[in-house]
Amino acid sequence: MVSDHQLIRSRNVCVIGAGPSGLVVARELRKEGHGVVVLEQNHDVGGQWLYSPNVEDEDPLVKDNIVKVHSSIYESLRLTSPREIMGFTDFPFVVKRNRDMRRFPGHKELWLYLKDFSEWFGLREMIRFKTRVEYVGMLDYGEFGKDLKWVVRSKPNYKADEKVVEEVFDAVVVATGHYSHPRLPSIKGMDAWKRKQMHSHIYRTPQPFRDEVVVVVGNSISGQDISIELVEMAKEVHLSSKSLDITEGLSKVISKHHNLHLRPQIESLGEDGRVTFVDGSWVIADTILYCTGYSYSFPFLDTKGIVVVDDDRVGPLYEHTFPPSLAPSLSFVGIPRKLIGFPFFESQAKWIAQLLSEKTALPSWDDMMQSIKDFYHSRDAAGLPKPNTHDIASFEYCDKYGDHIGFPHLEEWRKGLCLTALVNADANLESYRDSWDDHQLLQEAHQSPHFTQQKSQAFSTL
Repeated sequence: MVSDHQLIRSRNVCVIGAGPSGLVVARELRKEGHGVVVLEQNHDVGGQWLYSPNVEDEDPLVKDNIVKVHSSIYESLRLTSPREIMGFTDFPFVVKRNRDMRRFPGHKELWLYLKDFSEWFGLREMIRFKTRVEYVGMLDYGEFGKDLKWVVRSKPNYKADEKVVEEVFDAVVVATGHYSHPRLPSIKGMDAWKRKQMHSHIYRTPQPFRDEVVVVVGNSISGQDISIELVEMAKEVHLSSKSLDITEGLSKVISKHHNLHLRPQIESLGEDGRVTFVDGSWVIADTILYCTGYSYSFPFLDTKGIVVVDDDRVGPLYEHTFPPSLAPSLSFVGIPRKLIGFPFFESQAKWIAQLLSEKTALPSWDDMMQSIKDFYHSRDAAGLPKPNTHDIASFEYCDKYGDHIGFPHLEEWRKGLCLTALVNADANLESYRDSWDDHQLLQEAHQSPHFTQQKSQAFSTL
């Protein structure tokens, strides 16, 4: 008699990246009985959360193809969400003695959480560190789309004379994140401007900007954070934003600091250091710091044009995860933005793992393509530009996504804490991480199964 376990297909899977999404994918794949190899270019787990202070050799505008600095995190960065909502469903992000015990801790605390996660579930043994993926492509194998296999070429990135390792896998999961390939605006005079220009990807501390006039381009979370940090060090900070319609919190900060000024978009840059804005005003600046975000980039991936990045839309992808013509043997985890990341990555990971073991199946190719078409149409109808395709900003979508595999819906307290933090940040930009009024929701969270489950007690030291 054949057991259920024997009927489940075990695949050989390559996961690219050992950040939050790659780690949870590795765990779920192994749970399903698949063979897993994780390739990670850095020396430890964490991906973006593995802070790297060394930026000396980096091209300030990061125009070269090989980005040397893996992390885009600056030294003072703190989480913008409370720790309670950040944890994977069965591994809460608990406070630990002798660590950063704040509700909105610094980046190192989240990295330590990911280290704890990988050690608790024994993930390190599956990871090859200091290994750069050079090429991922389809192996010509049988009928297209059937029993598709993937050639993966990788190289230890700490030895120039190391040979490229070539392996064949049944499936590849791309979990490289979206904060490594800086996006730059196109500004008249930008190439001829002789003073300092840099992307926030290599910003680390405010000290190098002492007594400078700095123009920060982009009113994003990082643009606001870095501007607030720079006002204590720089002579003047000019925050250039597409929209002058700003939050109450940013307005309070600007009125408090005499050397922080809100500016419209830049019209042009002059060779003499002049930065002219679209309203005709101008300043002579020492440095321009571009906090203009990141683009999706998969330089190693060759899908013969099946998956493309078009103006920051990765597609076609069914549910932001599966290219219909190559699914489920190729999948992407961690592409959606503006959602509670870790539980969502976990639901993606479970779905991929179950599809590969054939416990569940995808809709037909036609149905998946129609779903993608409908989604794009809904984005266009809502007036959202193409680069915002993967900005989800919807709890309902996350819940619907989880329904594919019976993944639990987001807890109401998790949604509530997320919204409260957003509202508080809008009103109190400088203090929202240290002053809050969500005690009832916090109590509800700590009394929920997420925090009281027996396993969590084993690694909590409080």
